[in-house]
Amino acid sequence: MKRNLITALVCIISVAAAVRAQEPVDLQMISKIKAEGLGNSQVMDTLSWLVDVHGPRLTGSPAMKAANEWCRDKMAEWGLENTRLEEWGTFGRGWVLKRYSLEMTAPYYVNMIAFPLAWTSGTDGPVSGTPLLIDAEKPEDLEKYKGKLKGAIVMTRPTRQAEAHFEPDAKRYTEQELADLAKAPTPGGRRGGRGARFAEFRARREMRRKMNEIFKQEGVAAILRASRGEHGTLFVGRGGSREADAEPALPTLVVAIEHYGLIVRLLDKDIPVKLEVNVKVDFLDEVEEYNVFGEIPGSDPALKDELVMLGGHLDSWHGATGTTDNAAGCAVALEAARILTAIGAKPRRTIRVGLWSGEEQGLLGSRAYVKKHFGDRETMELTPAHENFSAYFNLDNGTGRIRGIYCQSNDAVKPIFEAWLKPFHDLDATTVTIRNTGGTDHLSFDGVGLPGFQFIQDAVEYSTRTHHTNMDTYERAEKADLMQASVIMASFVYHAAMRDEKLPRKALPEPRE
Repeated sequence: MKRNLITALVCIISVAAAVRAQEPVDLQMISKIKAEGLGNSQVMDTLSWLVDVHGPRLTGSPAMKAANEWCRDKMAEWGLENTRLEEWGTFGRGWVLKRYSLEMTAPYYVNMIAFPLAWTSGTDGPVSGTPLLIDAEKPEDLEKYKGKLKGAIVMTRPTRQAEAHFEPDAKRYTEQELADLAKAPTPGGRRGGRGARFAEFRARREMRRKMNEIFKQEGVAAILRASRGEHGTLFVGRGGSREADAEPALPTLVVAIEHYGLIVRLLDKDIPVKLEVNVKVDFLDEVEEYNVFGEIPGSDPALKDELVMLGGHLDSWHGATGTTDNAAGCAVALEAARILTAIGAKPRRTIRVGLWSGEEQGLLGSRAYVKKHFGDRETMELTPAHENFSAYFNLDNGTGRIRGIYCQSNDAVKPIFEAWLKPFHDLDATTVTIRNTGGTDHLSFDGVGLPGFQFIQDAVEYSTRTHHTNMDTYERAEKADLMQASVIMASFVYHAAMRDEKLPRKALPEPRE
């Protein structure tokens, strides 16, 4: 038995080695890609246009549409073909933040660090008063506040204290972490305590829903919430519904923990506090939303109808300019396409850039695209184009350099990716893992059995400082990392487009219906 197992393992290793040895890698083309991408990079200029010029790109906003149009026109300027916006459906209400402020005017003046949540209402002019601190852990605790909330600015006690950080906010993968990531997950392994954490999350969500319901009934003027970030970092997302028939949510701002804690401590000391809140927003009628595409056409008559894709999501939240989430990924995808056109690459298959909207609301743009062109995840009814699809490569984990790629449980692509990645070991990209990763647009493709992949990236400050925060600005982008990522993405899509065969696939998933 043991001898048979050893023999089987040796055979598997030998087959993998043989595939690596046979997988074509065009080193001359990689040299051209590196020379253009590292010597003449435009990725930071592209990024600046996306984030500095167009600003926050909340799905359903005019800024999102303008950014789509700029990307379409820029790809055409670079020589890509069939550049276009493609409507994917009705998104719901648009929401535009026009102005806001939160000021403490007594016992002394502080211009407070705060930001409104998306799809919450404006205040219809400045609202001022002493904030009311709500001390409630259970829904029944809210009964004592009935009849006392009309016109009030309400706060709830923060659930934590700000703490000093003795570890850096920014980090890169260590060699040991990459080695661990390269290992297959433990069969049947699950992270402990998930059930308890999920129950706690549901309880908090239900408590917040009940609070908001009572606040609405009582006529609260504005709600202030404590940020879960520190050092003035605000995690800013949705506070109301985008659905056209939903009642607008109350004006709600997330406040820096340092300023939120200041107000709470003053109130606990019975020191009179005066706040002034002023928020102006516009709700737009139901809006249509778009993805944007551009192509490098295939040169092989037998393969030009087959497709290799690359991309990321162009939409962002509104607290900053959405640099690391995910203008960085889009700038890299655009730069990869620019590199290939600049060096005169002639891929056998068509290479298509896809930049998505609605990712932050649930992969809406990429899911609609996949459903329209390739197949319905619910029924698994597939289109003819499904057969002609080779691969989609996604980038959406911040500004960090590529350290490798997730195979998404597709064993057959592992030796292929190892061969393609080897020329970039000197750029710190070494790891190919069979593991899955989630949370972004490659899942739309993977869901209908198409090869969809996300690269492994250094986190840098993603989870601590930039992901969905007011700090996600151009200054948080790492130029060298984005240049490195651009050349690797260009090489991967080029080699996928040049193979004799499409990338191998996993078995089709079962219908959900």
